[in-house]
Amino acid sequence: MSKIAANGNGRGHITETPDVSHIKNVDVTHEASDVNISGIVKFVVGLTIFGIVIQVLVWGIFNFLNAQQQKGPQPGPMAMTEQERLPPEPRLQAAKGFGVKLENGQWVPLENSEPQAEYRVLREQWEQTLNQGAKDQSGKVVGLPIDQAMQKVLEDNVLKSRKQEDSPKDSSRGTQDYEEGMPTAASSGREAEKRKQ
Repeated sequence: MSKIAANGNGRGHITETPDVSHIKNVDVTHEASDVNISGIVKFVVGLTIFGIVIQVLVWGIFNFLNAQQQKGPQPGPMAMTEQERLPPEPRLQAAKGFGVKLENGQWVPLENSEPQAEYRVLREQWEQTLNQGAKDQSGKVVGLPIDQAMQKVLEDNVLKSRKQEDSPKDSSRGTQDYEEGMPTAASSGREAEKRKQ
């Protein structure tokens, strides 16, 4: 075989390649075909399985991290609880942790509520006590509704009038001896001094 190569001055020269087809080297072989189909199929199958496994792992990690983020950071062992961080009682209305504990032990949170909310909750409790009767912590009825209590008083005839007893008379003066309570200046009117009239 010969090839013509051009040089810089426009003239070409002829180069001959010797014929080496008669040389045989038994140690050097070539592939029987151009493409190894089974190797490519194995590689594609392995790559697909590996990709699916990685996607499942990444999906699981993201779900785990999202769940951790929604829980929020875990408090340290020395951190105060929510109840310990609140100011001591009594708390201002509309302040964090403000609420009313009813007689039955139920806690009604009223933080960030209008000031009338406390009165409404207590008023409902008072109305319930008046209409249904009072109960203690164990649920035992310790009071009656007003209508039932008034009926019971009438039935039992509890309000009996006392008889007017004659006061002892002083035989020498012929007048009644009785004591009258008069407030004293020293007690600012809180205690009465008994004086005979």
